[in-house]
Amino acid sequence: MKIVIINYGAGNIQSIKFAIQRLGYEAVLSNDPEEIQQADKVIFPGVGEASSAMQKLKESGLDTLVPKLKQPVLGICLGMQLMCNYTEEGDTRGLAIFDTNVLRFNHGVKVPQIGWNQIEELKSPLFKDVTEKEYIYLVHSYYAPITEETVAQSTYGIAYSTALQKNNFYGTQFHPEKSSDVGEQILKNFLEL
Repeated sequence: MKIVIINYGAGNIQSIKFAIQRLGYEAVLSNDPEEIQQADKVIFPGVGEASSAMQKLKESGLDTLVPKLKQPVLGICLGMQLMCNYTEEGDTRGLAIFDTNVLRFNHGVKVPQIGWNQIEELKSPLFKDVTEKEYIYLVHSYYAPITEETVAQSTYGIAYSTALQKNNFYGTQFHPEKSSDVGEQILKNFLEL
């Protein structure tokens, strides 16, 4: 199986690569459109600020490629947020895969949310063998509201989407590669889709 982690200069890619190795797979880091298109599974990570990350995607032409991919694609953290229509962070237009806008937390909570939170309302093959209320690891100041595409949620001042799914596209606001055994199971489920 060919697994490609999109390397566009805005991702915590080494820890994802190591998490995949722990599951017995190898992943390639690439921003080559041809290599990405030939992958069986694509992971779209993201760490940092939305507008500069989007700029990097545009520079490599990946902003037009990613929404056209047909294989399973997993967006992580900022990667998931960039798959939405728009994010308030940097007033940034996203890839419009998920039909929602990303908003800044302003519900009297400390921003960013850093640490462990529970996930619930699990509705995707991504969560096979994962039980409700398991803890996952998050670091974020912006969130996707609950929509028809929400397949997991958490609460931080407000209930919000911790995972989205539409067709072959999956997104997690949390970092599966940093979420201990639960995160490992979720990554394994993605690789076995």
